[in-house]
Amino acid sequence: MITSPSVIQAIREHGADAYPEEGCGFLLGAVDENGTNRISRVRRVANRQTENRERRYEITPDDYRAAAEEAAGDGLDVVGFYHSHPDHPAEPSETDLAEATFPGYTYVIVSVDDGTSADLTAWSLAPDRSRFRPEEVRLVEATASGQ
Repeated sequence: MITSPSVIQAIREHGADAYPEEGCGFLLGAVDENGTNRISRVRRVANRQTENRERRYEITPDDYRAAAEEAAGDGLDVVGFYHSHPDHPAEPSETDLAEATFPGYTYVIVSVDDGTSADLTAWSLAPDRSRFRPEEVRLVEATASGQ
């Protein structure tokens, strides 16, 4: 994934704000000519999970529709998701893998240790959805158009 420092900072801040629960949201941007997700901005969403919110999050279909509409209005797409792992490593859990449904999307995880954001990682889902593969995070300065 390619993004700006401000996008990374927004993800980190959301993770810290949501602590001790998981925070979650959408990655908005575009897929470039090399098939790389270029993240222009994030869209926070409420964690809809009703139980065990310290270890689980839920994004509803209505949340997805609203994010997709917002993105489309700005000439962007939903190209991934992010969430935080309170007091847990920034690595996909078995639940993360079981609930991931979109190969080609970027999945960002930020660990939050005692309320402070720590490691941030990105992952892509294998085409057969059997595993996550590490994805490089490349930082570039945002342009006037935000991309």
